[in-house]
Amino acid sequence: MDDWNYFSYFTEIEEHFWKKRGAHLLVSPLDWAIMETWHQANVPLDAVLKGIDHAFESYQRSRRGAGRPMKTLAYCTDAVLEAAEEIREAAAGATPKNGGATSETFSRDELRSYFARNLESIRNAATAPELPLPLSQRLTEIARSLETHLTLLEAPGALDLEDLERRLTILDEKIQAALIQHASEETMLRIRREVDAQLTAFRRKVKAEQLVMVERQYVQKRVLEEFRLPRLSLFYLS
Repeated sequence: MDDWNYFSYFTEIEEHFWKKRGAHLLVSPLDWAIMETWHQANVPLDAVLKGIDHAFESYQRSRRGAGRPMKTLAYCTDAVLEAAEEIREAAAGATPKNGGATSETFSRDELRSYFARNLESIRNAATAPELPLPLSQRLTEIARSLETHLTLLEAPGALDLEDLERRLTILDEKIQAALIQHASEETMLRIRREVDAQLTAFRRKVKAEQLVMVERQYVQKRVLEEFRLPRLSLFYLS
């Protein structure tokens, strides 16, 4: 994915959607889940912004768009995927550029503060009295792993943010696995019902594979919120 800042992907989409909608409102959990599916599918930022523009144009011409703002990115999914396909076709045969997030996108102090906040959140969650003992132990182990990554910030020379992001993604995945395994059936059932209610209006508008990804991302986000745990990825630093 060329020509976009690796660590501003979500922010760029969020701000573009706000501008098109004409209101600076909080992005919903559903919108975040949709953005995460685009990122995981390697949809270029240019394609997302172009697709959002096309979706707004189409929405405003429709009856439902008469006098009513678009409320969610779910209306943009098809247009974004179409824009991504157009960009891929146009770039067919082109030599990809070498690139990566190896520059100092964030200062060392910003990263230290980010790590410290996340460590505190994980340790607080791990010591919650209502937490099952196996989950508490797992979160404590993950906190220790995160703490060891702090040493990378003290290494001389340029910091390899892509490698740091890989390490944090692994810890994110471990947290998710632990929560899904140990969360109560009542908690998971409530979240699943919430997901179904949020997606009811869009099941016929979104492709099946996209729907599955959005559902998974939404559940992951809500489970983290239930246990008051942060995402560790550098995407969430800003």
